[in-house]
Amino acid sequence: MINDLRLQSYRSYKNDAFEFGNGVNIIVGPNASGKTNLLEAILVVCRGSSYRVKDADLVQFDAPWARVESDTNEGKRVVTIERTDATTEKKYVINSVTFRRLTMSKTIPVVVFEPEHLRLLNGGPERRREYVDNLLEQTVQGFSKLRRDYKRTLAQRNRLLKTPNLRNDELFVWNVRLCELAGAIVDKRVMLIGRLNEEIQDLYRELAQSSNDIKLEYNSACSVESYSTDMLRKLEQNIDEDKTRGFTSYGPHRDDLAVIIDNHRAEVSASRGESRTVLLALKILELRLIEKSRGKKPLLLLDDVFSELDGSRRKALTSYLQNYQTFITTTDADIVVQHFMGDCTIIPIS
Repeated sequence: MINDLRLQSYRSYKNDAFEFGNGVNIIVGPNASGKTNLLEAILVVCRGSSYRVKDADLVQFDAPWARVESDTNEGKRVVTIERTDATTEKKYVINSVTFRRLTMSKTIPVVVFEPEHLRLLNGGPERRREYVDNLLEQTVQGFSKLRRDYKRTLAQRNRLLKTPNLRNDELFVWNVRLCELAGAIVDKRVMLIGRLNEEIQDLYRELAQSSNDIKLEYNSACSVESYSTDMLRKLEQNIDEDKTRGFTSYGPHRDDLAVIIDNHRAEVSASRGESRTVLLALKILELRLIEKSRGKKPLLLLDDVFSELDGSRRKALTSYLQNYQTFITTTDADIVVQHFMGDCTIIPIS
């Protein structure tokens, strides 16, 4: 839980402070007033980075540095970002101890629900991969490093593919390393999908008041059971094609998460209402999974999505918000406040 927040030279805030309630906090203001920037700052102080922009873009345009400070139930946290023409440096101070990078144990768990998530099912597979990997970063120790290592190794292989007169054997060591990392990533993804499948059908039926069958599937051109081995074989067989294209054609960066409703892929057959119910179910499961994995309740950030849900789905979401410190941005507080019987904190942004 976070009790307050002070922002200095952060995005649209020069020097501003906010106090928060233990339950539902409603951040209300007109469009372009800085509501999302405030929500983003909460995420930065809890997890260390934005879900929208690079670190350099968090610093106000004409300032050399930005600072985000908060008193939480785990102590005082400060994030500073210093920007020069050439570099951006970020450091974290938690209870007077300085860190250059936050491990999972040093973060405060957070679930974000924002407009782009409404396109999770209908958008490209990169959205769904991002959803799965972001959740793994919050629940599996070491996954963040594994993810970074894979991206670096993939980038190196792709650079080599563009090298003139590259011999196939020069790629072998990179193929092996990439496939080792890929197998570890896919093992974690498949494990997570299995955990989500244990609860998603009952929860979806409860939210939708229907008897639909629903499940999640991991889709890949490589065998999930022996991913590293199969991927290595495919990379070796398709080196010439990869060299022609200049990128790696197999691996976790090409895989997808499929949502299946009554034996049909949701992005093809689901109605708008069904898609929103699936997403709501996934977000509720995200809350549950993070709380169970971390042993503490995550914060919930809702960025301008409450108005996107109809009455029944708002009611369903509201019933879950009661147990979590929640931050909701909106241009119309009346749409939100009526669901909480006045038991909420209003934070006006002008």
